[in-house]
Amino acid sequence: MDKNQILEALTKKIKEHESQVKLEKTGTVFEVGDGIAKISGLTQAMAGEMLDFGHDVSGVVLNLEEDFVGAILLGDYKLIREGSLVKSTERILSVPVGPALIGRVVDPLGQALDGREPIVGDKFYPIEKIAPRVITRQPVNTPLQTGIKIIDAMIPIGRGQRELIIGDRQTGKTAIAIDTIINQKGQNVICLYVSIGQKEAKLARIVSELAERGAMEYTTVVAANASDPASLLYLAPFAGCAMGEYFMDQGQDVLVVYDDLSKHAVAYRQVSLLLRRPPGREAYPGDIFYLHSRLLERAARLNDDHGGGSLTALPIIETQAGDISAYIPTNVISITDGQIFLETDLFYQGIRPAMNTGLSVSRVGSAAQIKAMKKVAGRLKLEMAQFRELATFAQFGSDLDEITKRQINRGRRLTEVLKQGQYQPMPVVEQVIILYAVTHGFLDNVPVEKVSDFEKDFLSYCQIHGQKLFADMIQTKELTEGQEEELKKLIAEFKQTLDYLES
Repeated sequence: MDKNQILEALTKKIKEHESQVKLEKTGTVFEVGDGIAKISGLTQAMAGEMLDFGHDVSGVVLNLEEDFVGAILLGDYKLIREGSLVKSTERILSVPVGPALIGRVVDPLGQALDGREPIVGDKFYPIEKIAPRVITRQPVNTPLQTGIKIIDAMIPIGRGQRELIIGDRQTGKTAIAIDTIINQKGQNVICLYVSIGQKEAKLARIVSELAERGAMEYTTVVAANASDPASLLYLAPFAGCAMGEYFMDQGQDVLVVYDDLSKHAVAYRQVSLLLRRPPGREAYPGDIFYLHSRLLERAARLNDDHGGGSLTALPIIETQAGDISAYIPTNVISITDGQIFLETDLFYQGIRPAMNTGLSVSRVGSAAQIKAMKKVAGRLKLEMAQFRELATFAQFGSDLDEITKRQINRGRRLTEVLKQGQYQPMPVVEQVIILYAVTHGFLDNVPVEKVSDFEKDFLSYCQIHGQKLFADMIQTKELTEGQEEELKKLIAEFKQTLDYLES
């Protein structure tokens, strides 16, 4: 055998051996603690890349420094030691998506938390994704009914909108979000509830309530609980958004609730400070605004060329002593398309939902209302504005003229009508009917303490004697002159059966 044949044989053997050897990019942990690790050697790591630390612990690259890589750990970081080997996966962090997640409670990595079978996903979406561009969107003009009278009438939410729910703790922020999810039953909307830093007992109550009311049939709960590491709390809203985007890309309507982004900001601040990122205002990192804006910008209503799906975001922010001018609240207010501001004083006065109609706003407005609601909502806003002004004025004077007294009395009845119990969302046609009755003065001679009884009994009466009116309004979504006359007739007939009317 000559030297050329020997060289060829050796080259062939080397190539065969190389094909059997799997090359891995590895690094070494030189600092670890509090859910973060610093790694040397991973010179080709990418931002957002998943790392394998062994011991069933994974991590995500967050910092790309000159001499090392900073990563957050997902799992029990106490198993990781200095000198541990870290493997690069060359995969950007992704979560399983698809119909298998509907009706399940999962963590931000898509792993089951409800004690049922593991979720097997054949499709994965990256948790970070560029938001849909302007050219792929269409205007927000289709209502997403919350079932809450005061919101659907005065602060309407459209499919593809970002509406902030803001207020102090224990003012009913989560209640509004859960009622909205319950009201999507039969509306062909997929819902995701992202729990960030909540107590496990509270989350269990919410899941139980959703299951009892049949809402888990179209809902996924993504949970990063208070006892979980800050890294999971940071990832939770992005994971929930990615899971929702899958359905939006299939042309479906999606609702995502982030409860709440205040705790999300705190978790991000924690991992950022541990990774030695420079602190800014209130010790938050400089990119805290960008963190929330790149999340909420992913809410959109796509045009027909891109499937026509939508993703509606309801972020929740907790304020301290009603201070909406604090750093994180003002950041999120400037990103969203309006806010529902809940006030502690109103809550303790028994006005629930405790929405401050002066500070709450929807920048989409009546474009996200059906025609029938538009017709009654205009008068409603006017009546409420007049009542607020006159009620303040009336505190300082006892002698009021008849017109002022009448407006104050109507405002009190309107306030009673707008009160609504938790887990009692109302169909939009019923909302239109009762709001029409109160704004047109048909409840002016009903005692204030009897307004809720009148509302309940009148709607029951309409369901029996006004079936045709209900059916017409559901079909046309309008309140025509003929339907208005029929409604007036129904109100007059019903009031004849009452014995508590004032003269």
